[in-house]
Amino acid sequence: MNEQNDAIHEGSRTVEIARLRHGKSVEVSVDRVAHEEPLEIQVDGTSLAVVMRTPGHDLELVSGFLVTEGIASSSRELISVHHQSGGDDDANVVRVNLAGESPLDLESLRRSFFANSSCGVCGKGSLEVALRVAPPLDDSARFEPGFFHSLPEHLRKAQVVFEETGGLHAAGLFDAEGKLLVAREDVGRHNAVDKTIGWALRKDLLPLTGHVLLVSGRVSFEIVQKALAARIPVIAALSAPTSLAVDLARESGILLVAFLRENGLNGYGARERLLTS
Repeated sequence: MNEQNDAIHEGSRTVEIARLRHGKSVEVSVDRVAHEEPLEIQVDGTSLAVVMRTPGHDLELVSGFLVTEGIASSSRELISVHHQSGGDDDANVVRVNLAGESPLDLESLRRSFFANSSCGVCGKGSLEVALRVAPPLDDSARFEPGFFHSLPEHLRKAQVVFEETGGLHAAGLFDAEGKLLVAREDVGRHNAVDKTIGWALRKDLLPLTGHVLLVSGRVSFEIVQKALAARIPVIAALSAPTSLAVDLARESGILLVAFLRENGLNGYGARERLLTS
């Protein structure tokens, strides 16, 4: 319960509101809204990116960001991921030290991220770029349709800040038996995914062969790209996929399960992973 209270405290803020019904003011009171603040990511002393996120699980967010942007693929490639020490704003800066001499052109990456600071991979552009960062999957995972129907309820029960605010996206990682391993919330759906993947990196669970990623919103190209980098063979969603997400899923061997409901679902991309009669 303390962990839930901590998540609500970090992930939401109290604000004053005026409640109106039928155009008339009912009362002035307070409400809790989703917390949003910038987070600067520094890699080996270079300011690489600034992301807007919900505070909480910042080190997982940055760890996942490193994976999904092709900067690191295991915890062994990282010396440290830590909040900046000293100063009033250290909660909004995370510093990364890579193991060995980085072959990355961090300055080029930094320019790219600042040009597209609203999300990590928007504007990178193409399937070819995504598949150069992470090649298509070689994963034998297959799932019965019935496997997916209980997943949304497990994720919903873990969305403690959403219950308080109604304003956050969520991502959950499930194993092949349908057990929810971790759930993370954020104002950005891509951040929720990065936090989830970052949790797995810090637990030395990558690559995530045979796992399923469930997201609370739609599936965009960037969500598929992030799952591909973490080697997740299946993405499930309560909402719709985009056309480019379907294209990348098909090319990379990822099954997209969308419009997930108790009595049905739609399969896109690598539909051979969906076992049907």
